[in-house]
Amino acid sequence: MTTPVSVSLDIAASPEKVWALVTDLPRMGEWSPENQGGVWAKGATGPAVGARFKGRNKNGKKSWSTSVEVNVLDAPKKFSFGLMALGKNWCDWIYEIEATATGCRVTHSWVDHRASWHDKLGKLVSGVSNRAVHNRKNMEITLQNLAAAATAQ
Repeated sequence: MTTPVSVSLDIAASPEKVWALVTDLPRMGEWSPENQGGVWAKGATGPAVGARFKGRNKNGKKSWSTSVEVNVLDAPKKFSFGLMALGKNWCDWIYEIEATATGCRVTHSWVDHRASWHDKLGKLVSGVSNRAVHNRKNMEITLQNLAAAATAQ
């Protein structure tokens, strides 16, 4: 288990506009360098606590799919989903949105729940040996791309 990773960015868009983007998981591939989007699964058609999503990811030549479950939905303030693998929640991906005078501040966090041996399995699947460092870099890019999308609309 690693220390949680969080990055924040002020975005010149309303919390509601940013909320609509971060909860639209099929579009996540538009701003994430690793996630390629995906589809709602098991009867889900959008975000709701307990809703499942099947994601596609890519890192260089490695590609893999994931199953996530929405675990927090507090519009337009907090959205969180857990990566589910081998019957357990391996990590949470969290978006917290706070209104500011010029739009909102978005904090994107990753909380690792994996046992240490999962690092080796993760490296085989994704090619990433230090998930925390890798995620921080990608989360910063994700927020920059999210800001560009939110302010372009």
